[in-house]
Amino acid sequence: MPVHSEQRVLPYSATQMYDLVATIEDYPKFLPWCLAARVDRRSETLMFAELLIGFKMVRERFGSRVELSPKTAISVEPTYGPFKRMSNRWHFTDRPEGGCVIDFHVDFQFQSRLLQKIIGALFDEAVRRMVQAFEQRARELYGEPEAAPDSSASR
Repeated sequence: MPVHSEQRVLPYSATQMYDLVATIEDYPKFLPWCLAARVDRRSETLMFAELLIGFKMVRERFGSRVELSPKTAISVEPTYGPFKRMSNRWHFTDRPEGGCVIDFHVDFQFQSRLLQKIIGALFDEAVRRMVQAFEQRARELYGEPEAAPDSSASR
C-alpha cells in the first residue's frame, strides 16, 4: 500500500495553488499519464470527476468524489475504478512572508494484485513527477518567482 506525504513551500499564493489543483479538466495538459479528465458535477464544495490514466500498456479509468474547502483544502476519494482504497489530500496555507505551504498526501491500494505490483514499483517516481508537473504548471500560469523559497521536505 504505497503512501506518500510531502510538504512544499512555493512562491505562489494558497488561492493560486488551490485553483490549479481544483481545475481537474486541465490535468491532461500537464500531468504525466493523465490522458483525459472530465468533471461530471461541480459545486463550491463538491465535485465528481473522472480521469483516464495510462502508462505503457496499462489504462485505467476511475471516478472520484472531490471535497473542496475553498482556497484551503482538497480531498479525493474514489467512487469507481481500480482502487480498493485511495485517499489524496491537499492543504494550502499562505505564509506571512509570501508564497504558501502545500501539504500533499496520497495513499492507495489497487483491487488487482498485479496492478498493485506494477504501479507500486513505480510509485515514488510517479509521485515525484506529478508534484513537479504541478509546480511547472504554476510557473506557466503565474510566472517565474523573483526568489523561490528554499524549503521542501518529504515526510
